[in-house]
Amino acid sequence: MTYLLKIFSADDVTDTERALAVQRFRSALEETLGDASLVMPCYHAYQKLFQQYGEQPRPWPISTAEQLLAEQWEAAELAATHAAFGVNRYLGDADFEIQPAP
Repeated sequence: MTYLLKIFSADDVTDTERALAVQRFRSALEETLGDASLVMPCYHAYQKLFQQYGEQPRPWPISTAEQLLAEQWEAAELAATHAAFGVNRYLGDADFEIQPAP
């Protein structure tokens, strides 16, 4: 595993429920991106693009490859969020944090 994943929830959930949500999130994220080893590089690249262009309307003034990466990350994040929290999740109900593994 190349990264650590933490889920924060506004709801009172058990440790077991939280662990299952992490597992569902991780599985969907890795499946959508293609492999666990791609999570951190894609996440860091997306964060860099978002910090620079996030407030601007799309399409961002970036290369085709960067645009593809941003779209792929957003699709993976959405799939993982739906897998972990459900498709009818309200914004702010729960969130996640990804960090490199020590």
